[in-house]
Amino acid sequence: MEVKFIIDTQLPPGLSQLITNKGCDAVHTTFFPNGHLMNDHEIRKIAVDQNRIIITKDTHFREYFILKGSPPKVILLTIGNSSNNELFEIIDRCLPMCLSNIEHGNFFIIGRENFVAIM
Repeated sequence: MEVKFIIDTQLPPGLSQLITNKGCDAVHTTFFPNGHLMNDHEIRKIAVDQNRIIITKDTHFREYFILKGSPPKVILLTIGNSSNNELFEIIDRCLPMCLSNIEHGNFFIIGRENFVAIM
């Protein structure tokens, strides 16, 4: 089964290409009409309808997950401000761990130095 992601607006569109190069299906919100203006509800709807995992820095998705659970699955990046290169290096390092745990977890946190899966 191919793992599919939707990349939230505040993250660089190039992140979707990095993840696609790793063999996954990844789309950035800017791919959609008015994507740069999408709200969280619209992103969640796409994630559920298309069976995509949301990659975001937006803590509202964590709060929604705590209240409502999954779906959709969420990967929350807690790395703060970083260059695109630093972000790409962190994702490149952590994506294999995410993919190996994706069937068993619904919420993941990726920080600068750590990776946490919440089942």
